[in-house]
Amino acid sequence: MIDRINKLLAEIEGLKASKADEIEVLRIKYLSKKGEVSALMNDFRTVAAEQKREVGIKLNELKEKAQERINQLKESLENSQTVDEAIDLTRTATPLELGTRHPLSIVRKEICDIFRRLGFSIAEGPEIEDDWHVFSSLNFAEDHPARDMQDTFFIARSPEIVLRTHTSSVQTRVMEQQQPPIRIICPGRVYRNEAISYRAHCFFHQVEALYIDKNVSFADLKQALLFVAKELFGADTKIRLRPSYFPFTEPSAEMDISCNICGGKGCPFCKHTGWVEILGCGMVDPNVLENCGIDSKIYTGYALGMGVERITNLKYRVKDLRMFSENDQRFLDQFESAY
Repeated sequence: MIDRINKLLAEIEGLKASKADEIEVLRIKYLSKKGEVSALMNDFRTVAAEQKREVGIKLNELKEKAQERINQLKESLENSQTVDEAIDLTRTATPLELGTRHPLSIVRKEICDIFRRLGFSIAEGPEIEDDWHVFSSLNFAEDHPARDMQDTFFIARSPEIVLRTHTSSVQTRVMEQQQPPIRIICPGRVYRNEAISYRAHCFFHQVEALYIDKNVSFADLKQALLFVAKELFGADTKIRLRPSYFPFTEPSAEMDISCNICGGKGCPFCKHTGWVEILGCGMVDPNVLENCGIDSKIYTGYALGMGVERITNLKYRVKDLRMFSENDQRFLDQFESAY
């Protein structure tokens, strides 16, 4: 009987199975009530008294070895199935790299988040617009240079239809549809008929802001500008306002910030002035309010607009505007940490 037990021990050590039903067959063969181990247990009562102790020890060892080997096969099968299920056989063998957000998207989101904290909401409008919303409602004269073919893309069959040159058209649409208080920002793509170079393109992106309510003053505008500048470029950033002209604001101003490269001391980037222009702004012209159905004797407001590419250039030192639209992977990969 010892020989039979040793033979079964050798068999059990060499058991192999690749499927669950194969393991079940082995379990039934060795561990079921009618299996090999049970048969030996039944024969145990015929063993001579002086051999019972030795044979009993061997039988217990056989039973434990059989149970242990079956458990090992089950565990091995479960592990192999888990690995197989984790493999996507349709996936390319080429390693897939994690993408990044475009630098313009990063900066636009940052600008929008800053204005949201000031209570502004986002408003959007069509890129293909009409003359009224792009020019006439904003107090542009009939002979204003912006209406010329050198600056604006017109639809040949319908000169009243244009590609918007600024997102101010969204502001006029909002003013037509609701009464103050109005506090919105208008991010979006705009188009101008310009020669493409390192500093200009036929399309770019803007974020404009509009705030209209009772008793809105130029002081409110200046405080908003200072807050935005410090949030974008750092707490040490200084601003200055220079008188300017826009048809839709009066008074109007250009805003400069202290150069964040030289700290205002003067360098080639700021043309040795210590200041860099980043946006235009002003108090909304009463004619614009009246054109949009808002009583200019009751309400006042301010507006401002900035180019997203301009802000991105200042933040990331991008010297060529064309790089934003060329989809050069080497350029885009540099903004992985800014995601």
